[in-house]
Amino acid sequence: MSNSIESPHVLNQKTLLDFLKYAYLGLNETLLVIISSSLSTDQEDKVLAVLKDHKEVIGWSVADLKGISPSICMHQIFYEDGAKPFRDVQRRLNPNMHEVVKNEIVKWLDAGIIYPSLTANGLLPFR
Repeated sequence: MSNSIESPHVLNQKTLLDFLKYAYLGLNETLLVIISSSLSTDQEDKVLAVLKDHKEVIGWSVADLKGISPSICMHQIFYEDGAKPFRDVQRRLNPNMHEVVKNEIVKWLDAGIIYPSLTANGLLPFR
């Protein structure tokens, strides 16, 4: 089985937030990584050099994760014949927990742990 470094997958690029940008570790725009767009040219070169030196330890695909069976990372949804898929109704969060969850999300956003996705439908996870 070939690994993703020798025969990299072609990936669809999504629009990134202003503070992120795409960079490539391989030839012909392969081995895509996302880095900060606020790095200086020198910092960017150093980050990419380190990533290139250690690109074999990055899990480019599920098959590249050593010691982890791909079947653990995948799932199947089994349908009965003739069954129609449906969407469950959105459940309301306990009002006592609503403010706690909202504050935690804001904390994570401020810390840069998570960021809003441009592919989302534009709704925030809290109201």
